[in-house]
Amino acid sequence: MADKLMLPSGVELLGDIQDPDWETIVTPEALEFVAKLERTFGGRRRTLLEAREERQARIHAGEPPDFLLSTEEIRGADWSVAPVPDDLLDRRVEITGPAGDRKMVINALNSGAFVYMADFEDANSPTWANTLGGQVNLRDAVDGTIRYTSPEGKTYRLNGKTAVLKVRPRGWHLEEKFVHVDGRPVSGALFDFGLFFFHNAKRSLSQGTGPYFYLPKLESHLEARLWNDVFVFAQNELGIPKGTIKATVLIETILAAFEMDEILYELREHSAGLNCGRWDYIFSYIKKLRKRPDVILPDRSLVTMESPFMRAYSLLAIQTCHKRGVHCIGGMAAQIPVKNDPQANEEAMNKVRADKLREVRSGHDGTWVAHPGLVPIAREVFDEHMPGPNQIDRRLEDLRITAGDLLEVPRGPITEIGVRTNISVGIQYLEAWLRGYGAVPINHLMEDVATAEISRTQLWQWIHHPKGILEDGRKLTPELYLAIQQEEAESLRRLSRRKCTGRPQARPGCRPVHPDDLVPGVRGFSYAARLSLSVKATHKDPEHSTGRGAVFFTPAGL
Repeated sequence: MADKLMLPSGVELLGDIQDPDWETIVTPEALEFVAKLERTFGGRRRTLLEAREERQARIHAGEPPDFLLSTEEIRGADWSVAPVPDDLLDRRVEITGPAGDRKMVINALNSGAFVYMADFEDANSPTWANTLGGQVNLRDAVDGTIRYTSPEGKTYRLNGKTAVLKVRPRGWHLEEKFVHVDGRPVSGALFDFGLFFFHNAKRSLSQGTGPYFYLPKLESHLEARLWNDVFVFAQNELGIPKGTIKATVLIETILAAFEMDEILYELREHSAGLNCGRWDYIFSYIKKLRKRPDVILPDRSLVTMESPFMRAYSLLAIQTCHKRGVHCIGGMAAQIPVKNDPQANEEAMNKVRADKLREVRSGHDGTWVAHPGLVPIAREVFDEHMPGPNQIDRRLEDLRITAGDLLEVPRGPITEIGVRTNISVGIQYLEAWLRGYGAVPINHLMEDVATAEISRTQLWQWIHHPKGILEDGRKLTPELYLAIQQEEAESLRRLSRRKCTGRPQARPGCRPVHPDDLVPGVRGFSYAARLSLSVKATHKDPEHSTGRGAVFFTPAGL
């Protein structure tokens, strides 16, 4: 049906329009707006991505991350971000979930959380159906008309009071391969942002709220500047006052941690503060520093917010935000409620309470949860220890965080159990991701792309790093890795009663192991694989149900 749409000049849709509601999203006017964004900012985006590679090369050559001398004046100056709207003053509990799951969108808005971050990124597998369906879901949610009827006949609709909606588009590094502008894939970030803003900005304002966003994966203040310029351009195009957009930046890369002041400064008219995206931060730490001889991380379970480098980054984020008069939101505990096992459930909930207690006592102004069942626990903790709408007046003025604090290597063993867990979680997650599910409960934890990225990068580093030695003295060699992953794959086959691999050549571990560089990411490579499988991909495609993503979890694919 895409060929029947009236498309603006230079715009091409490679995905089929399988639902009449999708036509109301990819209208000629909306696509023209997206095309303007791409033509205006696409070149700068690509230049900034090249700058990422140049920075990475310097790190590999021995230049450590550090605070920028060129922006020292900004860090030392006395300035504040613009005031946030009333409906963003109290954000003590925020819930996240994929935009493409209609039932989950309704449940999240009804959860009792203060804010719902609808995700087009890590928790949302970017099938064409999830991407356009997510836009439909959010448009209907803003309208208040969203409904869902389950196969069992249960109807879901919005309550009278719902969470404030914030939207997370994809990062600058990702592209929407089903939409081309002037022969190039459009930026996934500009596509997600552009469609939502075009259809919902004015409607949100008429309802007393506004177009609010989360910005992921930034690595520099120049990337924040690009977002700010996009916001100014978009507001001018639609005739909306400058500063109407408010955006929270996720500090989830090690490089962004050294530029938090500068990021807030670039977005100061549009800033709603920062958030500590802990899982991608760990992934970034490994990825950026992977060739340093002193950097080797222990089992994933041992790298927590109590690890010195993680605690340093979260405290610096709080100090930076509060100095500039804006919120710093905490991260997400991975635990979810455990059904049919009261003891295991109580243990999981106690871990959540402890995590939220640490955050509120440290000075965070709110926190994230991934499941409606955790909203009451998080709120109880924050209500007890943060009676006001936030604690921005808590300045942490005596705190001194150095570059060494942010780079301190966490200590602990690498174990065979840790290797097996990373392999098993990685294969299970990617199998589900390629079927269109981006938020996946595995072993009573909510996994998304970020945790899969940690798993694969840890395995890559343990194999290739001289210090990748198990606590029993064995080096994690390619041969040992292959033996363990084959055992884990076979165990998954038995447990699930379904194949987790496709043809023999796609079987996990069948690619040879190379000591070459780490591939850019699960998202890009797996997305390309899905596109090659079916340009009309949806979450129902049978081609995605046999775990073909497992091939990206081989040592060569790592």
